[in-house]
Amino acid sequence: MRVSTLPPVGSAPGYRARNTLPLRVEAVRQLKRRRTLITAAVLAALPFVLIAAFAIGGDPERGRGRITLIDTATASGLNFATACLFVSAGFVLVVPVALFAGDTVASEANWSSLRYLLAAPVPRARLLLSKLVVALVFSAAAMVLLPLVALVAGSVAYGWGDLILPTGGSLPAGTAAARIALVVGYLFVGQLVTAGLAFWLSTVTDAPLGAVGGAVGLTIVGNVLDAVTALGDWRELLPAHWQFAWINALQPELERGAMIKGAAVSVAFALVLFALAFRHFRNKDVVS
Repeated sequence: MRVSTLPPVGSAPGYRARNTLPLRVEAVRQLKRRRTLITAAVLAALPFVLIAAFAIGGDPERGRGRITLIDTATASGLNFATACLFVSAGFVLVVPVALFAGDTVASEANWSSLRYLLAAPVPRARLLLSKLVVALVFSAAAMVLLPLVALVAGSVAYGWGDLILPTGGSLPAGTAAARIALVVGYLFVGQLVTAGLAFWLSTVTDAPLGAVGGAVGLTIVGNVLDAVTALGDWRELLPAHWQFAWINALQPELERGAMIKGAAVSVAFALVLFALAFRHFRNKDVVS
């Protein structure tokens, strides 16, 4: 039996859906966006702002009550990198993730260029998958950029040495660097919920600010609900409840339990939100 090599009925000769909109094309388009460059500049500048703040205000005072990661920020470059993660994990890192995931589809719809992409023709599922993958890659790059710049700048300003733990003791530099890499990975997994919210909203609205702002707003709502102790154990179902579980990685003995639970909750929420985005975009009217 001879297998036909002709293209499907209604498609042009040589057309292959899998060859449309390569990831490198979408990545280059997003890389050239002004918001990408501004986001990278802000994240790279944050460690230097903190170094300047410590230089003006003096080293953090220790010995007054409970010692935190901020109190040991100037002990070494590794300590400074962890301090930067501590102050930025709750909000600063949320914004670039929401921006990259929330702006990607809504901006195309707002510019009326989405209909031309689909008329190329690019299958809807492939278009959305390309944008999602690139948004996640850019989000991961943003989350790596901050601690990487902080580590380099902190090592120059405060020297390279062991990670001094707020609870007492220290971690060798090599072990501490691996732990920080684990922390960054956990933070990225935790931010998948924000990415899912932003990406889903990006397929629902044609207003990029609405998608980005909505994702940031809902993330803040999650943080507020986690602070309501009356909810009891129900708070463990909130991704926000586990956002600082990575601090358990900065112990002499690595504790994975809370991080595993937090990662499971975040991935579960993210998968549902990504599925909603694909389901909605499949039937979305991009012409009107």
